Amino acid sequence: MRAFTVTSHEASPELVETDRPEPGENQILVKIEACGLNFADLLMIKGTYQETPQLPFVLGMEVAGTVEKLGAGVENFVIGDRIAVFGGQGGLAEYGVYDASRAVKLPDQMDFVNAAAFQVAYGTSHLALDHRAHLKPGETLLVLGAAGGVGLTAVEIGKVMGATVVACARGEEKLAAAKAMGADHLIDASSQDIRAEMKALGGADVVYDPVGGDQFIAAFRACNPEARVLPIGFASGDVPQIKANHLLVKNITVMGLYWGGYLAFNPKALTDSLATLMDWFCEGKIKPHVSHVLPLEQAAEGLDLLAKRKSTGKVVITM
Repeated sequence: MRAFTVTSHEASPELVETDRPEPGENQILVKIEACGLNFADLLMIKGTYQETPQLPFVLGMEVAGTVEKLGAGVENFVIGDRIAVFGGQGGLAEYGVYDASRAVKLPDQMDFVNAAAFQVAYGTSHLALDHRAHLKPGETLLVLGAAGGVGLTAVEIGKVMGATVVACARGEEKLAAAKAMGADHLIDASSQDIRAEMKALGGADVVYDPVGGDQFIAAFRACNPEARVLPIGFASGDVPQIKANHLLVKNITVMGLYWGGYLAFNPKALTDSLATLMDWFCEGKIKPHVSHVLPLEQAAEGLDLLAKRKSTGKVVITM
């Protein structure tokens, strides 16, 4: 089979021929149809992600496909089941082996491209806004990086949860994508003062931040009393430092969210969240925004789109 493989943190990944894997106990072999790209893939190439696998490894955190073969002990799936899997790696290949516990069956209404774009982005935003921040109807949600893979889902989910959503992104094209997902107000991070604009709108009750850096600081300063701030990632490359005395003045809570980490200590939170999201999809409340669909041969181009901020929503690679 073909697999897009990282062999060195100092070199670009390459599409190589390798042996098809075999499932072990409680594992399934998946014929992969589509793989969603994530910013974390870029960090893994450099070796800076918190869960970078040992070299060599195949990139691709989330996939959709069909069950090709069952390992011993697998009872919840049959050959031919359409599934999605968050595997953390191995997705940019024609086949992959995964623990059956990480797979979910797809509803008939969901195709493979949408499924590959679904788990990480929607799962992150829903767990952050619902499980962590307890976003309430009528509150004001500020979403930074609002046209990115997770940002757009935060806009969409915020609206489903009844919030007033302020989307912050760079440029008219990206703001248009956020508006199409239901954003009530738009802030252009390339030309407008985030703090001043948010103050004029009454301040933020919840801040969803996959960007970090100066935007985090500006949003933090625009928070209302008892606001909740969610650091999701640091696409700017700048991890902001928070002064504890600033937290207590307005009784602000800062709560981190690493979606994949829940697999280790509270997997039920993930499965419950995904079940809710699948229901919302089937009810037409949410729909993944995929700006680019590329073949496996163009996986490097797909990653470049992420690195250069040229995509909106998700980039999906098909096999």
